[in-house]
Amino acid sequence: MTPRPGARVGLILLGYAAAILVALLAVRIYIGLTSGPARDASAGMFAFGDMLAFLAVFALAAVPPTVAVLFLLRSRPGFWMPLAIAALILAATSVAALLIHLGETFPGPGAPQRAWPAYATLRLLLAPLCALAFLLAGILAPVRRARLALLAAAAVEIAVLGVVALTWARPWT
Repeated sequence: MTPRPGARVGLILLGYAAAILVALLAVRIYIGLTSGPARDASAGMFAFGDMLAFLAVFALAAVPPTVAVLFLLRSRPGFWMPLAIAALILAATSVAALLIHLGETFPGPGAPQRAWPAYATLRLLLAPLCALAFLLAGILAPVRRARLALLAAAAVEIAVLGVVALTWARPWT
């Protein structure tokens, strides 16, 4: 027995609500484990870390409802090519952010404007979420061209993540 479309949407929304609750609980536990004078002294830094932890846990917990949405959209071929084009454009912003990051890592003549490295870092922090989303969509895409484009976008995000991990793990000084 297949659920009606309204019930499907309700189940998917319930899945996302559960993902939010799981992420909030994980952050609450993390805050409890890290509370102390260091957290009080560096409240802003810890708040940013809390936000990153929330996003990471939410991204993982939201995989099942996202897969459900993508699976339900398999029957709509007109959805996949615009999604693939958007994914490729977003992956290009990841490459641009990487270039800005590398330009800041290897300073020289014509270094980027001061605000751009901060924006680039924020974009690079979203790369794991984009890679996961593009990979899931690429696996579930019924249209071959869209599947290849989505998987290519995921590969770009993963490659950018690899380069960033190398530069953060071993700074070039």
